Amino acid sequence: MNSFKSVILVLALVILATSCHDKSVRNYQYMPNMYESVGYETYGEADFLPNQAEALVPPANTVNRGWLPYEIENSPEGKELARLQSSPLDSLNTDENLAKGDQLYTIYCAICHGDKGDGQGTLVKREKILGVPSYADPVRNVTVGTTYYTIHYGLNSMGSYASQMNTEEMWQVSEYVMQLKQDLTK
Repeated sequence: MNSFKSVILVLALVILATSCHDKSVRNYQYMPNMYESVGYETYGEADFLPNQAEALVPPANTVNRGWLPYEIENSPEGKELARLQSSPLDSLNTDENLAKGDQLYTIYCAICHGDKGDGQGTLVKREKILGVPSYADPVRNVTVGTTYYTIHYGLNSMGSYASQMNTEEMWQVSEYVMQLKQDLTK
């Protein structure tokens, strides 16, 4: 009889405990940060960080790794100055630079400009982008300096690729474009 009373008592306690449970509210949170994350505003204050701010502005007069400031301004006069600029890459490593430029050109440029530089890339053939001229077009007067300038700043509907490639890679692509131009004008 005592066991029957104890079973009834335990059953009553279980019913009492579950009857007070509200299903719309969580009962216990063992790790509350897993349920409710702590978000920080991008430029807001955060007391545990240095200077109490997240996403600080880079220090003055600093340059990212692999990127050098381009001293020619983005203007028509700057483009004419760039026309006279030559490639700073080592002329003894021309084959390596052209091979790397070929790879980068295939990744970033060939989709519009075509594998041969004839302006017949996949997007042009599908008429997604119009007006991509050939490198052999004599009106364009393409030089290695203007090619770098265009990759760095962009031109017309082509955006800048300065954030995707570092300085050396942009020069490698520029040299490869000159190789494509020579192949087209033979």
